[in-house]
Amino acid sequence: MKFVESGHPAFGRVTEEKWKILCQLPTPCYVLDEEALRANGEVLLQVQEESECKILLAQKAFSNFDVYPLLFAYLAGTEASGLYEARLGKTYMPDGECHVFCGAYREGEFEELLKYADHIVFNSPAQLRRFGKRAKEAGKSVGIRINPECSTQEGHEIYDPCAPGGRLGTTRAAWEEQMNPELVGLLDGLHFHTLCEQNADALEITLQAVEDKFGDALKNVKWLNMGGGHHITRGDYDRELLVRCIRRIREKYDIEVYLEPGEAVALNAGYLVSEVLDVTRNGAVTNVILDMSAACHTPDVIEMPYRPPVMHGMEAGEKAYTYRFGGPTCLSGDVVGDYCFAEPLKEGDKVLFGDMAIYTTCKNNTFNGMKLPDIYLLKKDGSAECLARFGYEDFACRLGGRKPL
Repeated sequence: MKFVESGHPAFGRVTEEKWKILCQLPTPCYVLDEEALRANGEVLLQVQEESECKILLAQKAFSNFDVYPLLFAYLAGTEASGLYEARLGKTYMPDGECHVFCGAYREGEFEELLKYADHIVFNSPAQLRRFGKRAKEAGKSVGIRINPECSTQEGHEIYDPCAPGGRLGTTRAAWEEQMNPELVGLLDGLHFHTLCEQNADALEITLQAVEDKFGDALKNVKWLNMGGGHHITRGDYDRELLVRCIRRIREKYDIEVYLEPGEAVALNAGYLVSEVLDVTRNGAVTNVILDMSAACHTPDVIEMPYRPPVMHGMEAGEKAYTYRFGGPTCLSGDVVGDYCFAEPLKEGDKVLFGDMAIYTTCKNNTFNGMKLPDIYLLKKDGSAECLARFGYEDFACRLGGRKPL
């Protein structure tokens, strides 16, 4: 397929030379774009300098530790959702802060967690009562996650912790019922996470709800962590409003402010290169079977769901040739979406998916015995370095204790 420059932000840094390099890589493979990661880093660093906040990498969205040294030039550290992420962050960004939040901690893991975490955030007063004193005695900064019960999301209910009956965060009612002076005395900070791929106007609304319900608690802590979901590096994101929100809270309560975005760090900074294996027709639908799987390699496509951008691919019906992209697995619903092209696709053609650095390498799986895609780093000098290769052993070792035959 000929190279045609794309106006989509996911491919804004794909030149003809990069396209040629990407098309030569073995498929399927993920490719991290160093130039794009650095550009995102510069934006996040500027926000920190203007607002005097600290920004952490939420590893649940992006955990490719080979580039942690690169990212540390722009970030204050990492955020983890449990023991293994905490260990990863502290190992590969050792000079950065390591913050941990988990819905509930396990007794058998907590002592090891104390080796890696600098901040430990608890989800409930009961968890704070059980583990808070030990964390404090170990010299850790202790916080509790609050739920301001302020939903600002539309269409992402699965990611809305403020939905009625949600299990994440302590509501004001639970605070009144279960917090006592001893537990409040353990606290160094408060944490909330309510956003998903949203702009600063949603944060502004949420902050008002936080102040309305927990303003008294803010007066007695040292820091506030505003969580993730801030799409700071997106082209239309209102960074001026974000800075104003952060500075207002900092100055009003004399506290330190943290943000922990995941997507913003690696937004539009990665690709998934795939190859056409077959083209079939069923009635009015022309199916393209790729060597990538939505179910295995881009699970958020099905879980969220969403339709990822494809280089040269337009909305169905906008060009002459329309195809339904799907994977080679036995799952009938292993479908990425419908795309159209100016030229027909054929076996062996390369397909480039964009914005594939986030929620891919950290969420993929080997259903059907699918091979995990190799991971490459596309460097600023134009070379592609293989960071990881995967094979049969990576599939088999998850399923049994013996060495695979």
